[in-house]
This record gives sequence, structure tokens and C-alpha cells, in this order.
Amino acid sequence: MCEIVFIDSAGRETRVQAQEGETLMAIAVRSGIDGIVAQCGGALACGTCHCYIEQPHLDRLPSPSEEEAMMIEFVMEPMPNSRLSCQILASNVVDGMRVIVPDSQH
Repeated sequence: MCEIVFIDSAGRETRVQAQEGETLMAIAVRSGIDGIVAQCGGALACGTCHCYIEQPHLDRLPSPSEEEAMMIEFVMEPMPNSRLSCQILASNVVDGMRVIVPDSQH
């Protein structure tokens, strides 16, 4: 198990426990995180699970796939630390990771 911290547009933090191998998107949906809509269910077809990953965890993640990078180009407010939460798996590498949900998704 690991802990993920989701941060909403008002700066409120929600700490949730995650099972190894679970996607951040699934964790957010299960935990009722506002702004992670996940319309396509993780099929890399919509970008509604867009989030920002804070350092140092951003550098610990594998680089986005070509498909993820292309989808990020179409989200509102893309930033250098933009990721799609459907593509990030919970593991000991992400324990304590801080995930910011963009204002545009609330």
C-alpha cells in the first residue's frame, strides 16, 4: 500500500491509500476526488483524468508514452508536469506523491 495526496483547486488535500498496481485515476474515482472524471475509463481517449504531478515524484515516473503525450496536448491548461492519471500506477515509487487537479476540471 502507498499514500497519494490529491490537491483540489482550493488547496485542500485528500490523502488516500492505494493498492500497488492501481491507477491514479481509479484511486481518484474510488475516493470521490472532484475533477477526475475519467470519462473514457482509462482508454487514453479523453484527457478527463488530467492532473499535475509535483516533484520529486514527477522525475521518478516513467516518461509519458507517445499516446499520453499527444492527449496531454489537447487538455486545458497543459503544463510541463501534466500527466494523465490513468497512465500512472501506484507503487512504492509514488508513495506520498502529491497530485494536483487542475482548476479547469472542477
